[in-house]
Amino acid sequence: MSGHSKWANIRHKKEKTDAQKGKIFTKLGREIAMAVKAGGPDPETNSRLKDAIAKAKANNMPNENIMRSIKKAAGDISTDDYEEIVYEGYGPGGVAIIVETLTNNRNRTAGDIRHIFDKYGGNLGTTGCVSFMFDKRGQIIIEKNDSIDEDSLMMSALEAGALDVAVEDEYYEIITEPQDFSKVADALEKEGYKFESAEVAMIPKTTTTLTNEEMIANMEKLIEKLEDHDDVQNIYHNWEQG
Repeated sequence: MSGHSKWANIRHKKEKTDAQKGKIFTKLGREIAMAVKAGGPDPETNSRLKDAIAKAKANNMPNENIMRSIKKAAGDISTDDYEEIVYEGYGPGGVAIIVETLTNNRNRTAGDIRHIFDKYGGNLGTTGCVSFMFDKRGQIIIEKNDSIDEDSLMMSALEAGALDVAVEDEYYEIITEPQDFSKVADALEKEGYKFESAEVAMIPKTTTTLTNEEMIANMEKLIEKLEDHDDVQNIYHNWEQG
């Protein structure tokens, strides 16, 4: 995936984080809770939980919030009625979009997601209609600064098991196999690197560029409305932003 798109998305998310920390932390807490329910409260034996914790830390979620979410989930049954549902579809200009949700009312969520797609020039598709255009990969973004030695970072990432390190204008992008994500993230964190983003994500194999101003405006609105929806956990797309 071209780096410019990812960096623009991270910048956008960071701005929203400042304004909506509570909402984002709630979603991250729910993701942690579902991971605990699926594999227990120990991140050393629950790789899904370990990945969720790394993602929460990259979003500046305080450690006490993370621990509270784990402890609550370990003794709580309130998340038992939630299910994970993935929606796939197209945005304006044929942009491929994947939306991961956690919901306790699949009919409500499906209706809401379809309405958002329809309202902003997209259309919801069937399962598998765009997922083949993405690879599941661990992805770590580190902002460039004068204190980072490029060669040292590359060596550390590759020695820890990373697949690739891409050098972009403003940041470094480290890509891993999903099962190696936590190992690489741990190694880099121990060396003092700070992450702008760290998660197991769906990375597009190719990107789509929009030139029509109305389509661009609708695409921005579509993503914004999906991000604001309480049931939406993650959004992946192949829009290449200028």
